[in-house]
Amino acid sequence: MSDTLRQRVSRVIAGGAHALLDKIEDAAPVAMLEQSVREVESIADEVRSQLGRTVANRHLAQQQHLHLNKEHEQLGAAIEQALQTGREDLAKPAIARQIDIEAQLPVLESSLADLVSEEKELGGFVDALMGKKREMQQAISDFEKSREVAAGPGGVAGSGGKPLEAKLNAAQSAFDRTYQRQTGLDAAGRGTSLEQTAKLKELSDLVRENKINERLAALKTK
Repeated sequence: MSDTLRQRVSRVIAGGAHALLDKIEDAAPVAMLEQSVREVESIADEVRSQLGRTVANRHLAQQQHLHLNKEHEQLGAAIEQALQTGREDLAKPAIARQIDIEAQLPVLESSLADLVSEEKELGGFVDALMGKKREMQQAISDFEKSREVAAGPGGVAGSGGKPLEAKLNAAQSAFDRTYQRQTGLDAAGRGTSLEQTAKLKELSDLVRENKINERLAALKTK
């Protein structure tokens, strides 16, 4: 996971949804916070994409590790047979190949450990971002309820005689500054297609299902 994406996730998680609402000037904070919710989902999509690549790379590394171990074992049996028949000339290249494999395995195992760690980190980031999204959605709900109470029957909270369009523009500008300062993100929003979002969600569910199956298989072997 790149440091830039990691930093962006950390800034979003560290920001308080209610604190952000409190700092937004004047009207239309709900629309602004909804925009920030979409930004959280967008970052989550990026993390899910990285998680998918990490899972794929881990799978490839595991397959290579298994292949090299199997080859090393087969070479050992071949070397033994060659020595039994007095063919040291055949045993030597097999031994040389074993030595090459033995040099590769520690590097591959280190890479596997890094990928497993990154996969765990990315999965945790997805969970944290979804938690942040729920927190922000709750903040929207709480704020709307507080506005309804403040407005009273038939009233409009925060009207103050200021033209609505001007108030919305001022609020949007204030939110852009506040949101960028709090999260380090562009409040304009990138957005993702519904199809892409669905695919990434499916990938996230698949990764979770694989984790469950791996845990179950490990427990069965004990």
